[in-house]
Amino acid sequence: MKILVLADVESKYLWDYFEKEKLEGIDLILSCGDLKPQYLSFLASFSKVPILYIRGNHDDCYKDTPPEGCICIEDKIYVHEGVRILGLGGSIRYKHGINQYTQGQMKHRVARLWLKIKKYKGFDILLTHSPAAGVNDVDDNVHKGFEVFNDLVRIYQPKYFIHGHVHKNYQAHFVREQQYEDTKTTVVNGYEWYTIEI
Repeated sequence: MKILVLADVESKYLWDYFEKEKLEGIDLILSCGDLKPQYLSFLASFSKVPILYIRGNHDDCYKDTPPEGCICIEDKIYVHEGVRILGLGGSIRYKHGINQYTQGQMKHRVARLWLKIKKYKGFDILLTHSPAAGVNDVDDNVHKGFEVFNDLVRIYQPKYFIHGHVHKNYQAHFVREQQYEDTKTTVVNGYEWYTIEI
């Protein structure tokens, strides 16, 4: 299965210079947040595959204008062709915003999902907006990762942990893909657009 991952910046390649052929061979589209709802709606109008999304810290507008033709998987496990995808949007709380959480609040969100995770016997992809603490995050008040994401990856070892939030220009050495410690999980920063296979 070929998956198109989107995050943080609307790609000119996919929007301004769009050609329908660019979506050929794509089986699923995942959005890690901080994208205009019009952008996702635009892609949905040309795509024949599901577009799943979670919200980023700049997506408060989704409350009134959700992306049309797309599926929100916040706090859910969505199964597509046997691939289980767990969605947890939002960032660390740094000011008022409906998609911002303290470490404790995110931990509580995850704790409420244990029955769903047990029912589906884990998950294959963890889709988030923010990275995990110490993995691709930045040492500032806005781009710190969530500690509980580390627990999710260590315990369930999904094939992929895909996040956004950390832009390419935020770090001297941008890391697109890396292995998570000694697990079988590949961490992917979905900034702008990227494709993976599972």
